[in-house]
Amino acid sequence: MQSLTESVRDVGGFIREQRETAKVSLRELARTAGVSNPYLSQIERGLRKPSAEILAQIAKGLQISAESLYQQAGLLEERPGGAQVATAIRLDTFLSERHKQVLLELYDTFCREHSQTTAAAVTRPTTDLLPEEGPA
Repeated sequence: MQSLTESVRDVGGFIREQRETAKVSLRELARTAGVSNPYLSQIERGLRKPSAEILAQIAKGLQISAESLYQQAGLLEERPGGAQVATAIRLDTFLSERHKQVLLELYDTFCREHSQTTAAAVTRPTTDLLPEEGPA
């Protein structure tokens, strides 16, 4: 199991990697996320543990799903493939920045819809799953 210090360092490294891949400066991401440059730098170096709210703001600034940052920070259980899909889209040299953004938004929407559908199926009474009886 990963220690808290290691998970903070991992999320900071992940944020830096995503920021560099997106070609966003530290200053620009800090401004977009509503945090100071030194604070964001400390997060990236693993010296500070950001709150879930700050992670969501950083994710928005990076145009990635907050879920992927929550997973990196150990706040959510990791879904197979989630972070790798977003990274693969960002690294694809054949896609324009606009295409990458659209694909990431679509992927995030599909993931959210799937998790809502799965949650609804789990909470739905089993009688709803039985076929309706027709006239005898």
